[in-house]
Parts: sequence; structure tokens; C-alpha cells
Amino acid sequence: MPQNRFASLLNEQIAHEFSASQQYVAIAVYYDGDALPQLAGHFYRQSLEERNHAMMIVQYLMDADLPVTIPGIDGVRTEFANIAEPVALALDQERRVSAQIAALASAAREDGDFMGEQFMQWFLKEQVEEVASMTTLLRVVERAAANALQVEEYLARENASEAADPTAPRAAGGAL
Repeated sequence: MPQNRFASLLNEQIAHEFSASQQYVAIAVYYDGDALPQLAGHFYRQSLEERNHAMMIVQYLMDADLPVTIPGIDGVRTEFANIAEPVALALDQERRVSAQIAALASAAREDGDFMGEQFMQWFLKEQVEEVASMTTLLRVVERAAANALQVEEYLARENASEAADPTAPRAAGGAL
């Protein structure tokens, strides 16, 4: 099957997802180094989620018999001025990814790639959740101001109820 514009953009998105994953590792390490295990754990999980998004795209491309490009990524930010700055960066990143996912869905539609358009539906839903979640976390962090332990308590409560999404596309490599 020849590569269309949608497939080309999907390959670019793999880089964006891996880059987001690495940025979340950097944020997690920042919080880990500041003895904030809930914030660190939250961003380590976010990193794995972004990596899995890349691998879902890889699996889709392989299933569609389209070429897959595994890119290198640019450097990530590792220094932050305060506890809120990494969350604000993460929110900006999620908003940027939302725009990328919307552009992918639009490209699939314009290419007449109905299977590709259907594949993107889960990612559209996921991005709404990601932006909402990160917006809330930023509000909590800003309200807590100098008391990071309040953020830790909030995340301990919120993370206790997380469950895997059974509608998520399969990621290449399975549940490694």
C-alpha cells in the first residue's frame, strides 16, 4: 500500500509521542530529585503512556502494511524554576499534541482513509482527557503554592482510581 499524507503524518507523530515520553521522564526525575514521589510517579506513568501511544501508531502502520520510521528525538528540558513550571510545560505539550492529533484525523478524512480516521477517534478522546487532567493538576499545584505535600495528597487520592482503557488500540510489542 503506498504511503499517503496521513501515513506520513503518523510517522511524524511517532517522534512527537516519543519526545513527549522523554519530556515526562525528565519531569518525573525533577520531582523524584525533590522527594515528591506522587508527582514523580504520575509523570513516570505519563511517560509510559506516551511511549505506548507511539507504539500504537507503529502497530497501526504495520497492520496497514505501511512503512514505519522510528525517529531520534531532540533534547528535553530538565531544569525548572518551581514546582508548577513542569506541569505548565506538560499542559502546553498536551495542547500541542491535541492539535497534532486533530490534524491527523483531518488528514485521514481528506485522504479518504476511513480506517485511519476511525483509528484516530480514540486518540481524539484521549487528548480531551489528557488536557483536562493536566489543566486540573496545574490548578492544584498553583493553589498549593509552597505546600507541595498537598499536591502529593491530591495525586495519591486521584491515582488510586485509575484503570486501563479497554478501548485503547493495541501497542506494538504488547504489554511489555
